[in-house]
Amino acid sequence: MTTAPAPSPALDAVGLDVLDGALAITAPDSLPHAVTDVHALSRTVTLDQDATQIASAQLLATAHGVYEPSIDGEPATTSVLNPGWTVYESRLQVQRFDVTELARAAGAELTLRADLAGGWWRGNMGFRGGVNYGERTAFLAALVLTYRDGAVQTVLTDETWTATTTAVTFVSIYQGQHEDRRREAGAPRPVAVAEIDRGTLIEQSSPLIVRHESRAVEQVITTASGKTILDFGQNLVGWLRFTVTGPAGTEITLRHAEVLEDGELGVRPLRSAAATDRLILSGDPAGETFEPTFTFHGFRYAEVTGWPGQLDPAAIEAVVVHSDIHRTGWFESSHAGVNQLVSNSVWSQRGNFLAVPTDCPQRDERLGWTGDIAAYAATAAYQFDVDAFLHSWLLDLAAETAANPRGFVPFVVPDILKFSEVPKQENPEDEWSGATAVWGDAAVWVAEALWTAYGDLDHLRAQYPGMVLHLESVERALSGSGLWDRGFQFGDWLDPDASPHAPADAKADKGVVATACLIRSARFAARAAELIGEEDGARRWQELADRTRAAFLEAYVEQDGRILSDCATVYSLAIAFDLLPEDLREKSAARLAEVVAEAGYRVSTGFAGTPFVTWALSETGHVQDAYRLLLEKGNPSWLYPVSMGATTIWERWDSMLEDGSINPGEMTSFNHYALGAVADWIYQVVLGIRPAAPGYAEILIQPVPGPGIDWARGAYDSVAGRIEVSWSAPAEGPFSLETTIPEGTRASVVLPDGTRHEVGPGSHRF
Repeated sequence: MTTAPAPSPALDAVGLDVLDGALAITAPDSLPHAVTDVHALSRTVTLDQDATQIASAQLLATAHGVYEPSIDGEPATTSVLNPGWTVYESRLQVQRFDVTELARAAGAELTLRADLAGGWWRGNMGFRGGVNYGERTAFLAALVLTYRDGAVQTVLTDETWTATTTAVTFVSIYQGQHEDRRREAGAPRPVAVAEIDRGTLIEQSSPLIVRHESRAVEQVITTASGKTILDFGQNLVGWLRFTVTGPAGTEITLRHAEVLEDGELGVRPLRSAAATDRLILSGDPAGETFEPTFTFHGFRYAEVTGWPGQLDPAAIEAVVVHSDIHRTGWFESSHAGVNQLVSNSVWSQRGNFLAVPTDCPQRDERLGWTGDIAAYAATAAYQFDVDAFLHSWLLDLAAETAANPRGFVPFVVPDILKFSEVPKQENPEDEWSGATAVWGDAAVWVAEALWTAYGDLDHLRAQYPGMVLHLESVERALSGSGLWDRGFQFGDWLDPDASPHAPADAKADKGVVATACLIRSARFAARAAELIGEEDGARRWQELADRTRAAFLEAYVEQDGRILSDCATVYSLAIAFDLLPEDLREKSAARLAEVVAEAGYRVSTGFAGTPFVTWALSETGHVQDAYRLLLEKGNPSWLYPVSMGATTIWERWDSMLEDGSINPGEMTSFNHYALGAVADWIYQVVLGIRPAAPGYAEILIQPVPGPGIDWARGAYDSVAGRIEVSWSAPAEGPFSLETTIPEGTRASVVLPDGTRHEVGPGSHRF
């Protein structure tokens, strides 16, 4: 008679204190290339009881570096690049893997192994590489086997483990992964003991990084120089995977890039990142599978050289990799260009939400730039469930800010740049606090986007200290006039009228931008403080907002509604952030519409203004101007990259010029989501799904049709349930709307004629 397997206990049944008895281990110096190569750390364990008596098996593990665990040669997890990237000095995530079935499949003994690589820990990160957390990697783990009779056997990392070399001879996030399958592992050697501060260990808080799908080759291109390039039809993030047979010593080289230039691989935007993988075959007649899981690339195109015999494109696939965030928002309309724009936004988020919300996934950067996600957070929270992902990142932001000697939100989180030489201030008498608008405001704006989307009060409470740190750093930066008009600012970064070599040279006055941003941040911090019961904080930040608004109006706004620097960004911020009294609001909105028209409805905003310009127009009655701005195809515009074949959002409005050449600026990416923040307006205004209360506990359905789009439909999987909208506004005929409201909620439906209808759960037609 066979006894049914006992159910596995909950994964959190074992506390992190089980790791207290473990030692962090690494490859010994006696092993060849102990610092640079990928090494296998392993231990074979005799089971205390028969494997069939295992009730549960749980692996807790983490690393300085990235690791891949296995039991008896079988992967212990489908996740990759564990433990991801956090502020390692204070928040090192521990992963929990249920390996019960793998352990039960063992005989009298099992072998636990971890392949350990440098990852972000020893990644030579930064603009020019060369910046690391440390030179030596380390692995820390505990395998906890619980038998049916309640007995527990624990296997810890310690000096009894051994290390060997692997086929991976070189790996780098920027440069790629190289393998020589002819390489012998050699005799195992005792591991060296390393250091991991147990005080930094935390439970896994951010989603694991996983493979999501694979894409086939869409086209094989033979270039004028005779190169073979594979086109996967979509700019994505991940790597190539294939199985190949060939003679021993055959070297296959894979180079990756996002675009072609002059018919060849366009690698100049990668700067110093080689983004190149290499495989030297062992000659195994059964075939050899290659998948470089210790690195990742941003690419649409891959150049392949050295392939043995005729290359069969069906043999190679592109694997899409990012953090395990799930799609929650969908949009489709009568306008193919807008549909592609939304698709580009979705794919840019997918590619850049890998461990942290990065600026770009391809060049020698890939950092968690705060300004990008500050601009994009609302869009991100519609397209995917990013609650855990961005909450974890905000905790990293607060940790980095608290550790910063000057107490300001760093430009990137985690702040790898702090290990670089910091440029000296040009004017030592300028007491710049280090705080920057938009970038630093990520501490507040990202939290606001999460509160709006998910309504999680516990998360808001945990995020509030980061808001306080940011606002206190800004208070120190204010001039005697109460304005935020001194010190370094990125300003309206990447204004399309700026030189490609001077991305900060925007039309918008930096003091206007920064002061407006402060008011928005102080207001939400006051609201957050009120919600979590911090009454003193609520008063403090509301008073700061009120004082700053008064100073803003006095210094920057004329009685005719004109705002200093008279450009689209300053009007957009003043209107969208509700900084103006009603009489001036109307005047400023009229001037904004004039400015937009004078630019021929081509975009004239950068990072600061772009998320808000269509909002400022449509919310003040200038709907047609907002639609014309959205649907413009000339350069610069949202649809210009679409017309050039873009499949992700570009960093610059003109990352590729009309003649097909790459923008001459040193900083040029083709996968950079910030300027795709207009998608938030598309979802809320064009489609019409809006939150009327945090977490969509109350819903507002208010589509605002405009010229150029005859119908739209879409859905949002909110925490309250799925919300669906479909509307049609034909040139000849009445407007019609269908919407579905989830159980347990109510919605206000506002039709284009201004009538309002209160509805409950279910489907409704108007």
